[in-house]
Amino acid sequence: MDGPERVTPPYEGADERTSLTRFLEYQRQTLAMKCSGLTAEQLRQRAVAPSALSLLGLVRHMAEVERGWFQLVMNGEDAGGYWGRWAEGEGAEFDVEGADPAQAFEVWNAACERSREIVDAAESLESVGRYRDMRFSLRYVLTHMIEEYARHNGHADLLRERIDGATGE
Repeated sequence: MDGPERVTPPYEGADERTSLTRFLEYQRQTLAMKCSGLTAEQLRQRAVAPSALSLLGLVRHMAEVERGWFQLVMNGEDAGGYWGRWAEGEGAEFDVEGADPAQAFEVWNAACERSREIVDAAESLESVGRYRDMRFSLRYVLTHMIEEYARHNGHADLLRERIDGATGE
């Protein structure tokens, strides 16, 4: 499985913010790696019935998750869902039958870049974002995002192995 070079998180000597942001970046790059070298049809291939899970669906889902946690919660932006998620209900991003992989990766990459900008602009890990009546620190959001990617990268491992037998980190 070839793909983009991943940035290794620091083994020692890094402050907490650097460590968290590098681990998050590593997880983002892992998802990209799991999707590399596949055709549009392979990216749309679902796990097993009745699951709607696919690599392309994961990319679209993570674009929504990036948007939700960083733009909406941490930055208070009034950003609607990319694929009608809020209008059509939970999980619309997993409906990939006619989805364009190039568009999905473009949206995901743009969402990741916007997330990086928001994190870079935050004063500290104690910076607080809000959603409804709940408050979340940047530390919580970064940690949650690492967990979210790591969980879905486990799904991506299984999906990729089913598609072409490729295994790896």
